[in-house]
Amino acid sequence: MAIPVTTTFTIEGYRVRQYLGVVRGIIVRAPTIAQGILGGLKTIVGGRIGAYTEMCEQARQQAYDLMIDHAVALGANAVVGLRYDASDIGRASAGATEVLCYGTAVILEPDVP
Repeated sequence: MAIPVTTTFTIEGYRVRQYLGVVRGIIVRAPTIAQGILGGLKTIVGGRIGAYTEMCEQARQQAYDLMIDHAVALGANAVVGLRYDASDIGRASAGATEVLCYGTAVILEPDVP
């Protein structure tokens, strides 16, 4: 289900009727063997590491989707104040990354003057 999501705390033309609370999506990803090998080789020669970029984008999208599912489960029709956070999990050599996507679930209604 597509609902409006914004990094701001307002959406023009609408007002918040009800705040439903913080919603989040969290995912922990590690590179596949192929991504690890390609990424490791690329670190030797330098430059953009496409395999890692793809993995990070997939993790962000999955965390976002989980956040939307959480918001819809609470009855929200929008999420405001969207943010992302990421951190390493466990040993640095393990290569696992936690991606957190969070915001505030709200019920919006048209702002009628």
